[in-house]
Amino acid sequence: MSEEANSNTLASNVPDFRPELAFPKLTEEMVERLRPYGQEETLPADQVLFTTGDRQVDMFVVLDGEITITLPAMDGETKIIAHHRRFEFSGEFNMLNSQGSLVEARTVAESRILRISRSGLQRLMRAEGDIANLITQATIWRRIGILGEANGGIVVTGYAGDAATTELQRFLIRNNYPHRIVEAPVQETNLPEDVLSDAEPSLPTVLLSDGRTLHRPTITELADELGITELPDPAMIYDVAVVGAGPAGLAAAVYAASEGLCTIVIESTAPGGQAGTSSKIENYLGFPTGISGQRLASRAQLQALKFGVRFAISREVVTAEQVDGIHKLTLAGGLTVCARSVVIASGAQYRKLSVKDYGRFENHGIYYAATAMESLLCREKEVIVVGGGNSAGQAAVFLSGIAKHVHHIVRGKSLAATMSQYLVSRIESSSHITLYTDSEIVRLEGESSLESVGWVNRKSDELTHKPMGSVFVMIGAEPNSGWLFGTVKLDKKGFILTGGTDGFQATPYATSVPGMFAVGDVRSNSIKRVASAVGEGSVVISDVHRYLADHRNNFKAEPNSALEALRSASAATPI
Repeated sequence: MSEEANSNTLASNVPDFRPELAFPKLTEEMVERLRPYGQEETLPADQVLFTTGDRQVDMFVVLDGEITITLPAMDGETKIIAHHRRFEFSGEFNMLNSQGSLVEARTVAESRILRISRSGLQRLMRAEGDIANLITQATIWRRIGILGEANGGIVVTGYAGDAATTELQRFLIRNNYPHRIVEAPVQETNLPEDVLSDAEPSLPTVLLSDGRTLHRPTITELADELGITELPDPAMIYDVAVVGAGPAGLAAAVYAASEGLCTIVIESTAPGGQAGTSSKIENYLGFPTGISGQRLASRAQLQALKFGVRFAISREVVTAEQVDGIHKLTLAGGLTVCARSVVIASGAQYRKLSVKDYGRFENHGIYYAATAMESLLCREKEVIVVGGGNSAGQAAVFLSGIAKHVHHIVRGKSLAATMSQYLVSRIESSSHITLYTDSEIVRLEGESSLESVGWVNRKSDELTHKPMGSVFVMIGAEPNSGWLFGTVKLDKKGFILTGGTDGFQATPYATSVPGMFAVGDVRSNSIKRVASAVGEGSVVISDVHRYLADHRNNFKAEPNSALEALRSASAATPI
C-alpha cells in the first residue's frame, strides 16, 4: 500500500491485520510483465468497476489515477475501506473463486488501468510465480480485514442455541465467509403448545448484502446464493474429479492442478474434513507450535485456488458410473460431473453414542468439534469429552484452558493404545482434566438444550450424574462410501479396497474400477492421520498421470460425443 493511502480503515479493525501484506505495491517491472495478460483502458471519474454481489470480477491494476473500495453499511450508506493508487491492484479472496463480491470498486478521477480478465488471471497465476504469491497473499489479508469489519458480509439472525442457526454459523466460519450473528429475542406467547409445534419457524434468516432476506435457507441454498460453490459445467470433461476436501482430497487437488490437470473438488460441507474441526494439530510436520485444522485446510484450499482448482461446495455425490472410459458423478439435486479419472477422498463421518434422546441434543449440547466457535459455549463451565483417539485428546487439552473442568470419558482401560503419548501425558498431568476409563454415557437430560449428563463405570457400576451443557463426542468414524455400493469393492466395514493384492492395478490406491483411486480415511487399512492423508493425496496423482497416459486413446472422442454417450447411459446399471 502506498504511503498516502495509510488511512485504510481495515487496519484499525483487526489487531493482527497487516496492511503492508494486504496492500502491496507492484514494481514497474512486474507491471510490464502483467501487460500481456490484460488490456489497458482509460476510464472516466466515478466509473463503477464492479459492485457488491458481482461474480467473476476482473482484476484492475492502477497505472494512473485512483480507485476506492467501499463496503456496504447497515444504514444503507457505504464505507470506504481502501484506496488503490499507482501500481496497486484490486481484488480480495473472491477473485480466486466464484463468490459474489463483498465490496464495490469505483474510480475517483479519470484513471488509466490495466484490466485483467479471469482467464488472464488464471494464466498469470500459473506463469508468474512471484506475482501470483503476492496476489494470493493480498487476497488473504484483505479477506481477514473484511472479516474484522463490523459491517462486513451477511447478517444471520436466529435464536441462541438454535440448531439451524448453529449449522449456518459453522458453515460460514469453516468457509471463511464474513458474517455477523444477531441473537433474536425469544417472544412470549399464549398460543397452545400443539399450535406452536405446527407453526413454521421464521428463523434463522440471512440478510444479504443486496438487501434481500433468505428465510431458513439450507446450506446448499446459501452456498449457491453466496457463490461459495462453483456449479460444475455440464459441458466439461475434467481430467480429475476429487470427491472430498479433507487433507487427502486437498493435497490431491493441489498436486493435480499444479501439474496441469483440469481439476474439480466436490465437498458436501467445507474444506478440511474431520481435520478441519480439530482445535490444534501439534504433530504435523513443519508446525512446531501446532496449527488448527481450519487454518491448515484454508491454506490448502488457497493453494488449490491459486492453481485454478474449481470447488463445488455443499454438494454430495449420489451415484457414480463409468461409460466409455468417462466417469459420471451425479450430485445431489441432479447435477452431473464428468471426468476422465476420479480420486475418492470422501473420508469418514462421526460415530454417535447409543443413548436415548441423543439426536435431540445434537447442536444443542452435543458437538463433534472443539474449535474457537464451540469454546465460547463452555467458558468457565464443566464439559465432557468422549473418545480415546488423538482428536479427543486434542479437544480435552484445548478445552482445559477454557472450560472450568473437563471430564474425559473413554470405554477402554487406558488411552495408551489409541492416543499419541504427548497427549496422554498432558491429560494425565492436567489438574483441569479428570479421566474416566471403562466408562460410558447412559443418560442425557434437558428441555430445549442439554442440561445434565449421567455416565457409568462398567466395572464398578458407579453412576455419576452432573449438570452439563456441552458434550464433545469424538469416538471415531464410519466411511463415507454409501454412494459407492455396487460401484467399487468395499471391505466388511464399508472402507474401499485398493491395491494390487486385490487384483487391481499395481498401486496402493487403485480401486476395482479403472480410473478410480481412493486415498485417506475412506481407504481400507489406511493410517488415520493427517500427515498420512496428505501424503496419499499427493502421491496418488502420479498414478492418475500414468492412468491418463495409458488410456489417452480412449479419450480421443470429441467431448460432445462422450457426453452424449454418458447422457444416454444415465439409466444404465452402475459398474
